[in-house]
Amino acid sequence: MSTSSLRRQMKNIVHNYSEAEIKVREATSNDPWGPSSSLMSEIADLTYNVVAFSEIMSMIWKRLNDHGKNWRHVYKVPPPGPWLPAPCSNH
Repeated sequence: MSTSSLRRQMKNIVHNYSEAEIKVREATSNDPWGPSSSLMSEIADLTYNVVAFSEIMSMIWKRLNDHGKNWRHVYKVPPPGPWLPAPCSNH
C-alpha cells in the first residue's frame, strides 16, 4: 500500500466521509491512472439514492474547484454520461 493511499484512508476516517464521497475521492485522486470502470459503475449505482447523490455532487463540486498541485482532481472528473445521470432524470 502506498503512502498516498494510506494518507487518503486517514483523511477519509478523520473527515468521516461517506461511502459515496470516498468512491468519488478515489475516482478523482492524484494517482497517475484513471478510475476503473467498476468504480465508476458503483458511483453510478449510488446516484439512485437521494442522499448519496447529494454527497457525490457535493464532492464533485469540491474537486472541480481544486487547483495547483491537485490538478488531477479536476482533470479526472468526467463529464456527465452513463455513470452520472443528466439533470432532467428522475433523481
